[in-house]
Amino acid sequence: MDTYPLNPIAVDLGPIQVHWYGIIIGIGIALGFYLASKEADRLGLQKDTFADLLIWAIPMALISARLYYVLFQWEYYSSNPGAIIQIWNGGIAIHGALIGSVITTIIFARKRNISFWKIVDIAAPSIILGQAIGRWGNFMNQEAHGGEVTRSFLENMHLPEFIVNQMYIDGAYYHPTFLYESVWNIIGFALLLLLRKVNLKRGELFLTYVIWYSIGRFFIEGLRTDSLMLMDFLRIAQVLSLSLIVLAIALFIYRRFTYNLPRYNDPSNEGKISP
Repeated sequence: MDTYPLNPIAVDLGPIQVHWYGIIIGIGIALGFYLASKEADRLGLQKDTFADLLIWAIPMALISARLYYVLFQWEYYSSNPGAIIQIWNGGIAIHGALIGSVITTIIFARKRNISFWKIVDIAAPSIILGQAIGRWGNFMNQEAHGGEVTRSFLENMHLPEFIVNQMYIDGAYYHPTFLYESVWNIIGFALLLLLRKVNLKRGELFLTYVIWYSIGRFFIEGLRTDSLMLMDFLRIAQVLSLSLIVLAIALFIYRRFTYNLPRYNDPSNEGKISP
């Protein structure tokens, strides 16, 4: 059966090409920003808090995502230093982006005298929704897929024809791991919205996001064929995911039993940094 992959380029003007990957990532960021800003306003933060944060967080996330990838591919990049800045050839890592964003938010929160935990609690549903949308950029690029499968395997999953066809790469069909992670993240998004109503203690919504995302990423990463490796048998994303699960659970327990924490829906604490 003939299959025709989708064109990863949305607009081709000769020297200028606009890729679907960038458009889809942009949509995820824009939607996440809108949701976070609306929630921040509801909880009493200044109107431009997230707009000001994104001015710093987006470039830092991009830089750290690239540095993370380069670090774990140093054998290649040390011999080809000119390729380090060639981000258009691929090579960014979501864990690197998250690390850079968290560091940026810590600094931003201290400068603004706002609770870091309040900011990331508000942002958590937006982050995981953005990740769910962003995986469709990988779909358009036919990347971040899993191991080889048969066409009948994909058809038995009752996937739309365009997804089945897009998973046909260089003469073989592959696990649509982009889809597995996107669906997992959409469920996580719904869960976090539900937990907002439960009114958890401050910081616990974000820690729940870390745990949820890391559990899904650990198992899905095991199916992928493009993993960054720490050793021949250790996938970096799986090691980091397990570490984040343990750390998030430990912080969840420690903070709940050590501090008299405010609740998620408590009024804004601008001007007073709290746990």
